[in-house]
Amino acid sequence: MNLSKLHIVSFDIPFPADYGGVMDVYHKIRHLHALGVKIHLHCFQYHRKPAHELNPLCEEVTYYPRERSIKYIFSNEPFIVATRKNKDLLNSLIKDDAPILFEGIHTSGFLTHELLREKQCVVRTHNIEHEYYEQLAEAESNPFSRWYLRREAFKLRRYEPVLQQAYALAAISPKDALYYQTINQHTVFIPPFHPEDVVEVKPGIGNYALYHGNLQIAENHLAAIYLLKHVFSKINYPLIIAGKNPRQELIRMAGSLAHVKLITPVSNDEMKKIIREAQIHVLPTFQATGIKLKLLHALYTGRHCLVNPKMIQGTGLDLLCHQAETADEWITWIEKLSQRTFSETELEKRKAILEDNYSNQKAAIRLMQLLEKGQ
Repeated sequence: MNLSKLHIVSFDIPFPADYGGVMDVYHKIRHLHALGVKIHLHCFQYHRKPAHELNPLCEEVTYYPRERSIKYIFSNEPFIVATRKNKDLLNSLIKDDAPILFEGIHTSGFLTHELLREKQCVVRTHNIEHEYYEQLAEAESNPFSRWYLRREAFKLRRYEPVLQQAYALAAISPKDALYYQTINQHTVFIPPFHPEDVVEVKPGIGNYALYHGNLQIAENHLAAIYLLKHVFSKINYPLIIAGKNPRQELIRMAGSLAHVKLITPVSNDEMKKIIREAQIHVLPTFQATGIKLKLLHALYTGRHCLVNPKMIQGTGLDLLCHQAETADEWITWIEKLSQRTFSETELEKRKAILEDNYSNQKAAIRLMQLLEKGQ
């Protein structure tokens, strides 16, 4: 392979890799580095400290402040884009001829700049962002936050045609790829990068169900509340909810049920253990956007996965999950799966589907081939 040097512009510092977006960035860097790519990583810093752990994986790591002034809420550009247009970043990107991978529409503010006109620029789309923000707005109870999210969704939809200027788009799910092909014909599906390189499920039977995620995010909060209110308040099977920053409503509701345990904060090592030991991973979502890395994590290292149809829509993972739509269906499946050993047949099916479609190494090679074609 000919790709030797690459600029990656990350919307956030991708370490620790403890939420979906940065997880994709970090493990992408890890696998591109393993393939011999010399990476100049550009990170926006606004709520995380510089991460020395990135240095062994990159030739250079540069940090830029993200100016989050309220004035950008009223700009024509989306807030997530306008607050990441740093002139020092632009000056760094024009110093050589290496391709540029913009992580998320968030970092694409200079995509149409005349100084990058001759550069090969690929945008990694992490979501259909305007849909994602619209759905966040629906889940938000705070009036100001809801107004901001709806305004941002409108601006993101209006901004999307800028992506026509990219050499290519790397969509994170097959469903997203079909959408972005209507904007840029050179759109390909590159599956999300994740922590697991092999499918490894612990034998035996666990004794609890698990829901995990960043509990501060409205979507995850609502999913956890749904499970408590409509499912686990009606059965006695143990449930662990694990994640960071739970809201007070969730703390109160979990505390009212004796068979529910809320674990927060939780370290990466502790989370891995909780996931491996669980008998059932209960993963509802109310947003059919992108692909949920928590699902991939559960499929690679956990036992039975019980989801609603929106969780797996357009992912090709339906053969690996049990599906429930109504509360009664969730309860019925939990009762069935609570005593069911995860079989060798199910394990082999997972290995075949995941290693064929969601392998980190294969995704890194596919991304390298995409970047090389324009050189």
